[in-house]
Amino acid sequence: MARFALPLALFVGWWLATARGWVKSYQFASPRDVLAELANLAATGALWHDIGASVARVFAGFAIALALAIVLGALVGGSRAVERVLDPTLQAIRAVPSLAWVPLILLWLGIGETAKITLVAIGAFFPIYVALVAGIRGVDRKLVEVGTTFGLSRAALIARVLVPATLPQLLVGARIGLTQAWLFLVAAELLAATNGIGFLLTDGEQTTRTDEILVAILLFAVCGKLSESGMRWLERRLVGWTDTVPV
Repeated sequence: MARFALPLALFVGWWLATARGWVKSYQFASPRDVLAELANLAATGALWHDIGASVARVFAGFAIALALAIVLGALVGGSRAVERVLDPTLQAIRAVPSLAWVPLILLWLGIGETAKITLVAIGAFFPIYVALVAGIRGVDRKLVEVGTTFGLSRAALIARVLVPATLPQLLVGARIGLTQAWLFLVAAELLAATNGIGFLLTDGEQTTRTDEILVAILLFAVCGKLSESGMRWLERRLVGWTDTVPV
């Protein structure tokens, strides 16, 4: 129950602030107005349409990012020569803010779904890549030596030693990358989107409707938390064998 204490306290504070007039309704909608707008969107079907569009963009971008990060991370982590060629450029690109990509992506890819998915993929790529490279570099050399002593081929060594040893770091990177994908989705849905949670956010801003803005913010929070919880469940299923410090 402790996990619900802070959200409940925030909700009570929100309700009191709006019910007693501490903040104006045009500045911050009341919980009742937000729930009414949420019910209205659900009744018209717009809510599910927008959530579906955003989820599709996030998971398409995340899948692309995961595939690229595994390939490039394995190459960089497994070879110092490849690291010298690729890693400095990738680290420089990683430092570029998400909104800085928007003008270029608009020019290159237009305003369609490809542009939005590309921006989401950029956001999700780097946490996975960095975690995988660190995981490969952190593999105990003795494990590799033991596998070589037992005559494992390079393919078997990768499958039976390197992959299990790096899986915990890869999954942590994937969890962070999936969270980043939701953050980059906001910028992605600024690209002339006509649906999605980000569209709700910008539409509420343009029409000065704080109830719609808060609905979008709550949806982002819920979707992001569900994604993060799903990744944590996957981590427990796949790397429950790891010897970690009990908390």
